[in-house]
Amino acid sequence: MQKTLISAGRIITPFEQLANRELLIGEGKILRICTRGTIRDFDRRIDAGDGIVVPGFIDVHVQGAGGADVLDATPEALEVIALTCARYGVTGFLATTVFRPLGDNRHLRSAGRFQNPEGAELLGIHLEGPFIAKGKRGMIREDCLAPVESGILDRIRELTGDHLRMMTVAPELPGSLELIRRLRAEGVICSFGHSRADYGQTVAGIEAGIRHVTHLFNAMAPMHHRDPGPIPALLESEQVSVQIIADGVHIHPAMLRMAIQRLSGDRLVLITDGIQAMGLPEGRYRYNGLEYQSKDGTARYLDGTLIGTSLGISQLIARCIDNGVCTLQQAIRGASYNPACVLGLQEHKGSLEEGKDADLVVLEPDLSVRMTIRSGHCVYEA
Repeated sequence: MQKTLISAGRIITPFEQLANRELLIGEGKILRICTRGTIRDFDRRIDAGDGIVVPGFIDVHVQGAGGADVLDATPEALEVIALTCARYGVTGFLATTVFRPLGDNRHLRSAGRFQNPEGAELLGIHLEGPFIAKGKRGMIREDCLAPVESGILDRIRELTGDHLRMMTVAPELPGSLELIRRLRAEGVICSFGHSRADYGQTVAGIEAGIRHVTHLFNAMAPMHHRDPGPIPALLESEQVSVQIIADGVHIHPAMLRMAIQRLSGDRLVLITDGIQAMGLPEGRYRYNGLEYQSKDGTARYLDGTLIGTSLGISQLIARCIDNGVCTLQQAIRGASYNPACVLGLQEHKGSLEEGKDADLVVLEPDLSVRMTIRSGHCVYEA
């Protein structure tokens, strides 16, 4: 068995921060975490100097990256996305996309069949819709929406098989509560989002089985002191985890700080909502047939509509720190252990513990990525 010893200035597990420690990995697992200099039986050493070793990041909301999109419906496009995500410390991701009730859905079969030895691991499919509110569809085209019908869900399940891990649903739609109960019984994570639900309808959705939130604040009704809307219901439910786009644009840093102060440590999930411009230079690109502008990490249609970010998760963690939104340890947990818990993978991924998968990232002191390691194999090195 080939063993690699990794040392760095700090290790964030993310439950604690350790100094003067080393990790020994072999056969794709973390074998030992111990004081620097105590391990002598190894074949290779990676000395990260004053860098930081953290768990591999898991992004549950990625639509595209590196010029490719899940909708391209090819293994080559998915490989580009996986390799680009790895540049930003991601070791696992959900291919986030849409279902076309009357159109071509080859991309769902392609994502379900994709297996990649390089880059970040594709952990399943996240569908935004089709059971979402027309008035809160955001960047999602109207032909990707449908009324809640069991037959449509049957088609989706046939296309995606066991690879459908998450579905964003608007609980106020007729038939949604029954659909949420079915999805939960089938092991699919029900995520609140793209919804016009009020407070009571949101509570009903949570009682039916909603356990996650798609990009909190975005594509949902705002808070008002006489009409609270969904946000207070989502924040006050301890069983619901919450996606946050922490670029400082989709949500003002003051609102981010308020939300994070209300969330317990295991409920914050950092996402990119990344699109094809992630990892590309600033400029104009086309998504789903429409032109958009990517500038300073933010992507907008030419009419100003926000459509996602072009930042990697490591860059969003850095923005969290720069904007005083949370601590580094909180941000690391929100990008690793918490999404692993959402996906039910916390026994194997999401933290640096002996016996877990050797999915980890070596960060520079400025939080840029020096190296991404997935299952003990280097999938990106700066």
